[in-house]
Amino acid sequence: MKFRLSAFLCFLLVVTGCSGKRGETTGTGQSPNPGIQAGLVFSVGGRGDKSFNDSAYNGLELAKKKYGINYTYLEPQGEGGDRESALRQMATDPDIALIIGVGLLFSDDISRIAAEFPDKQFVCIDYVAQPNATIPSNLQGIVFEEKKGSYLAGALAGLVTKTKIVGFLGGMESSVIKKFETGFIRGVHDINPDIRVISGYIGMTGSAFSNPAKGRELALGQYGRGADIIYEAAGASGLGVIEAARESKALVICTDRDQEQDAPGFVLSSMTKAVDRAVLKTVESVVDGSFRGGRVVVYGLADRYTDYVYNEKNASLVGTKNHDQLESIRNQIIAGEIVVDDTAVGQ
Repeated sequence: MKFRLSAFLCFLLVVTGCSGKRGETTGTGQSPNPGIQAGLVFSVGGRGDKSFNDSAYNGLELAKKKYGINYTYLEPQGEGGDRESALRQMATDPDIALIIGVGLLFSDDISRIAAEFPDKQFVCIDYVAQPNATIPSNLQGIVFEEKKGSYLAGALAGLVTKTKIVGFLGGMESSVIKKFETGFIRGVHDINPDIRVISGYIGMTGSAFSNPAKGRELALGQYGRGADIIYEAAGASGLGVIEAARESKALVICTDRDQEQDAPGFVLSSMTKAVDRAVLKTVESVVDGSFRGGRVVVYGLADRYTDYVYNEKNASLVGTKNHDQLESIRNQIIAGEIVVDDTAVGQ
């Protein structure tokens, strides 16, 4: 996307003066790995979404503590149309060796910029590869088995619902979020095909991930139509769905991170994607020299990179019997006895 010079200069002032932050060095000011510095560009919603972006940031914090790396980050403005400029700013910084784009919206831009800067290493979380396109040898895509995780969320909703009506609310209508929806619906119907699923999306652009007010409005509508559980995959917009669950005294299943603390007693579970662990593992590969680009790495159920939350805080909502059944289903998916994911993405 092309910017007029004045707009681009304004953007640089914003990201360098307000939104760009550098991780502090450790000890005497010298990092144990002074040659390793990471740069992260957030998706729409930025830090504070208590979901996808915050998990990625936490991964850098973990890497800093474990390996002593430094990092810097940028938050694109508005709908994130300045993603390319933010990535390019990172790529032209001689100190930054690893550049991470958070979210599917980065896929095209980061592929193009990685090809322009072959001496840098790039990572895209929730990367969407173009059909028949070659992934640059210095770019690694990271994806999660969200369809399988969403199947488990759907099975849980099917086991717990009392009204036999449940809802799904996605952020931006896209191929990745469609996986959440289709996996969820199948999980619900494999438990009970008579359960009704109400589906909705907040929007068609990246701003759909940063509109809690719209999320709340749509969720209240679904609860008003009889849904007693809503599964949300909406980034920061999901905060509005959580608020609607509290207002309606109903249940919500969240995504990406455990969000029970945002509405204790109303969060049935969360379908988690360990973005923080994936970022940590990626930094580790850069530190030890094992980083490999030109491919997509899948983080799934087997190692619980994709998982669901069950602990002392939500055990009474889920129920021991239902948890045991979910674990059985999870093991069947891993063993290939239940086939959920029909994509061809591989390592």
